[in-house]
Amino acid sequence: MTVLHPRAYKVTVLWTLGLLFLGSIVHATESSLACPDWPTCFGTMMPEMTGGVFWEHLHRLVAGGLVLIFILATWLAGKETSDRPWIFRLSLVGVGLLIVQSLFGGLTVIYRLPDLISTTHLSLAFIFLSLATVLAVATHGSTSSKAPPAVKGLRRPDGTKLTVFAALAAVAVFVQSVIGALVRHTDGGMSCPDIPLCLGQFVPPLVNIQITSHFLHRAMAIVTSAAVIGLYAWCTTRCEIPKNVQRLVGVAVGLLVIQVLLGVASVLTILAVPPVSLHTLVAAALLSTLVALATVGTRSNANVKTLDPSHTR
Repeated sequence: MTVLHPRAYKVTVLWTLGLLFLGSIVHATESSLACPDWPTCFGTMMPEMTGGVFWEHLHRLVAGGLVLIFILATWLAGKETSDRPWIFRLSLVGVGLLIVQSLFGGLTVIYRLPDLISTTHLSLAFIFLSLATVLAVATHGSTSSKAPPAVKGLRRPDGTKLTVFAALAAVAVFVQSVIGALVRHTDGGMSCPDIPLCLGQFVPPLVNIQITSHFLHRAMAIVTSAAVIGLYAWCTTRCEIPKNVQRLVGVAVGLLVIQVLLGVASVLTILAVPPVSLHTLVAAALLSTLVALATVGTRSNANVKTLDPSHTR
């Protein structure tokens, strides 16, 4: 029997990435309060889509679509994963998370973009993206109501280490993203207008939240880079994992490089819309990739003693 919930989860991941990109455009174009009320926009559900209203209301419409898609995915999972009830339960957690995240979105408008609420709103979006990625990867390959098979060629010891290392890197990316959200919502993007120094110093005077958060964001970028590069080094020198998994690790490194370059470009262009918006999107894509790798590690096969040469380096 063909099952549909894996596809619905994959669509959810892609839709969430698009929504995060739109949200970044909304902020970068200063359109966050283009619709002064919530959940309507100027008292209607279909305002004139011009200027900032276009971006802000489009963001709301896409967010509504995400809720519908994920509710559908949850309903499908409830019907198709009776042997794995944790999938349906985790989906229910995701539905609750989406509701809370939507309410925080409303509060950002009602209370005129308070820093803490706005930062929490974006942080919850990253948490939901991670949850959706876990569900998409955990159910990938399902062709019936039974659990998908283990990843071919991935042994349990290496799979466990992959999960640990990728999860640590994902946590680093998440923390950096939360700090980045604080930088964005406290208008600290240009608090350090020079690169690689900050106000001409390695450690600037941390006299306000803008400079402090910006400096911490840069410092955390070093930690994140070390975690991702360390994961890549381990996968290429110390472990034996399938080629497709190795390629995914390579994708993470590529996204890391792009993310660093976009961060530099954001400062050099004085927060131009394209690099700032893409900076958020690539951060989300990097987080999702690392969560996917951590989830792949849980699908290792304890019975694999030798690897299929066609799936190794």
